[in-house]
Amino acid sequence: MEKEIITMSYAGFLMGDKVYLRPMNVEDVDWYYQNLHEPEMRRWTGTKRHFTKEFIAAYLERKGQDDSSVLLAIVRREDDRPIGDIALQDIDPSNRCCNIRVAINQTADTGKGYGSEAMKLMLDYGFGVLGLHRIELNVFDYNGRAMHVYEKLGFKREGVQREALFYDHAYHDSILMSILEDEFRAIHVRR
Repeated sequence: MEKEIITMSYAGFLMGDKVYLRPMNVEDVDWYYQNLHEPEMRRWTGTKRHFTKEFIAAYLERKGQDDSSVLLAIVRREDDRPIGDIALQDIDPSNRCCNIRVAINQTADTGKGYGSEAMKLMLDYGFGVLGLHRIELNVFDYNGRAMHVYEKLGFKREGVQREALFYDHAYHDSILMSILEDEFRAIHVRR
């Protein structure tokens, strides 16, 4: 996958073959609000809370000022349509680690490699630009498809938080996974 960084006067983009990542801003409020209420996306992410547009606008404003996170929209290159979001969160510069999360918002856009490519772009940014050493994520036990994708990307299972999520009348385990910078480079960086 070719990677290029294009800097425009208002934002930087991480470009992939199928998607590009761009900063989210107040113009994304309506789109983000609608997707946070998409039932299937809520299930995969374990989202329970309901949000107002005002809350979303304030959240996006705060994220733009937050040095401990990077929140980007995942946009299809073929039609410039936003299809999801991805974030590095709780960035700890002292220990060079953080958490990553990704969401493709519509079922019709899943299974096409968009999420995998977005993850590679963001991991490359985290390890190659931010100088991180370890990136972790949590995935719920009922999301086997996502676990498979994360393992293909190089994530290793580290542990299980037993019955950490109560959703849809049942408890579910949260699986902790991580990838280290040398593991990412061995799989994804060509010299």
